[in-house]
Amino acid sequence: MPHMAGAPPLPQDLRAMLDALRRIGRPRLVGGGVRDWLLGIAPKDFDIEVAGVDFEGLKRALAPFGATDIVGRSFGVLKVRGPMGEYDFSLPRRESKTGAGHRGFAVRPDPALGDAEAAARRDFTVNSIAQDPFTGEIADPFDGQGDLRRRVLRHTGPSFPEDPLRALRAFQFAARFDMSLAPETAALCRSISPAFAELPVERVWGEWDKWAVKSMRPSRGLRVLEETGWIAHFPEVAALRGTPQEPEWHPEGDVMDHTGLCLDALVGLEGWAGAEAPRRRMLSFAVLAHDFGKPSTTVRAERRGAMRWVSPGHEAAGGPVAESFLRRIGAPLELDPPVRALVVHHLAHHHGRDSDFTDAQVRRLARRLAPATIDDLGTVMAADAQGRPPLPSSEIMELVGALRARAAALEIEARAPRPIILGRHLVAMGMQPGPDFRPILDSAFEAQLEGVFCDEPGGLAWLRERVK
Repeated sequence: MPHMAGAPPLPQDLRAMLDALRRIGRPRLVGGGVRDWLLGIAPKDFDIEVAGVDFEGLKRALAPFGATDIVGRSFGVLKVRGPMGEYDFSLPRRESKTGAGHRGFAVRPDPALGDAEAAARRDFTVNSIAQDPFTGEIADPFDGQGDLRRRVLRHTGPSFPEDPLRALRAFQFAARFDMSLAPETAALCRSISPAFAELPVERVWGEWDKWAVKSMRPSRGLRVLEETGWIAHFPEVAALRGTPQEPEWHPEGDVMDHTGLCLDALVGLEGWAGAEAPRRRMLSFAVLAHDFGKPSTTVRAERRGAMRWVSPGHEAAGGPVAESFLRRIGAPLELDPPVRALVVHHLAHHHGRDSDFTDAQVRRLARRLAPATIDDLGTVMAADAQGRPPLPSSEIMELVGALRARAAALEIEARAPRPIILGRHLVAMGMQPGPDFRPILDSAFEAQLEGVFCDEPGGLAWLRERVK
């Protein structure tokens, strides 16, 4: 773990706010911003806990610096929108369990709480570290720094199982920071597994989304789900464990082992690492789901003169299972079409094994993938190819490269073909809009995909012959 001397560099507007607050209280940087700084990651979010002042005093001190939103007076939380960003300020608080679920807590701000007492309510030791923003002095009563060095996620205290969402936070934190889960924390997560039903689906999605977009080693998250028993709440993923693969083609293990390796390979590819959050999200779920069809299709059958494990038709079978999973975790509906398309077509590169890809094949594939693209598919295929160690991936990568090159030559690597002949062209030829339009337009697009014409003049020439 990198040693970071002093406090992290702070935005100028936040520094001014902290200067004002230290005249009336004791501000501390807390939570993920401190954790990231200690890991050598530039903090993006700043949370500040201010002891020694009441809520009204906090609000008065921050009022000159920008618009403030009271996130919850009873929680003692205030959000300030300054010229350089948004910052959360809170009072130290005590929490007590009052009911079921993620929200069943009574919260009481207590400005007199010390650093250790305030940190005790946090989920993991690595998130319970506080820092003086002026001196850089660290308050670490639960040895979060030691757990950061050991890359271990460990619960902070006995109140951990009161919030079932913390098991899913463990899942995404392990993946984001390449951490293992302490055995005693895994045991607590197992004890609260039945409380999954109490969690709002939007909170479940929030943790899966962080896993998909921010992971450093996604397989660590899947391992946490297995260690805690929480994988049972995601049966589409759970079914991968124990589904066999032919050792000659998949020496790495079962389908779960393969999927974890593929995901870890994905986050090292430029197509994922250099992408914005929406594309990362789509690619992560596509790779997670690419073999969801194998549990229902894997059989023992004769191939190449020997009995082997095969999964015929698993690509097509995986599409509906992927959609079922995305609905289960509350994913946005717009994620369904591209993820399903990438799952269904993730073996399309094998069509180039016996002959070169034809232009028509590539155009039709690009059309079937939309709104995903051949570039997206190439990234999924590359991750899949690298998930079979120690087998080399060079042969498959050559096929993927050939497919991408063909799509690039046709200028459809990053988008699907669009119809050249439209309704306005039929109107310009004197036709009246009506039910006859659709068959003609469909035929025109089919001819375009087959390469009969590739531009508007060629399309109009085809159309004149067709109308005759």
